[in-house]
Amino acid sequence: MANIYCTATNTGTGFITHAEQENAEPLNARGFPGNVWVVNDNNTGRAWLTKVNGVSKTKEEAQAIVDAQITTEQTAYDSLPEDSIKKQYPMIRPQSITLP
Repeated sequence: MANIYCTATNTGTGFITHAEQENAEPLNARGFPGNVWVVNDNNTGRAWLTKVNGVSKTKEEAQAIVDAQITTEQTAYDSLPEDSIKKQYPMIRPQSITLP
């Protein structure tokens, strides 16, 4: 199934509802760094995009946003002192992500 790629800010309660996830055409929302979201391209996904004031992106645009956010997070991690609690197990350096 095709996907919709977008940016949207998670507003908490009601951002993704149980009904949207359990619909006959489920939302199947997946969030990524940079407020990037991937949902199924169906009636539920298109309605959700409108509901959350999402901004449609191409897969390439969405991937660039995720890559930039990961790079920022890696730089922040690398700048921490070696004895930082934020570098102790189970914390790991942010890893690259490829969007589905």
